[in-house]
Amino acid sequence: MLQSCSFQASGEHIVQIPVSDRRQICHRLQELMINCWCHPDGSLRVQVNSCLTAILVRSTVLQFMGSRQELIDWLEKCWQV
Repeated sequence: MLQSCSFQASGEHIVQIPVSDRRQICHRLQELMINCWCHPDGSLRVQVNSCLTAILVRSTVLQFMGSRQELIDWLEKCWQV
């Protein structure tokens, strides 16, 4: 799903997103009031300060980049919980 992901102590995570998706993902995260920035190198910088923010970021990225089967599996797991 994600090309690469590195974690830093500062609470920011750098995720490599295809250029075709990163602006939409960044816009959606900003709608959710999550601090994020797109960089010309294809990375999306997201400030994650809580578990809820991490879940929202994962969910947003999955919606744009997940395969149909990944989305179905995720939805089924949500219904089971």
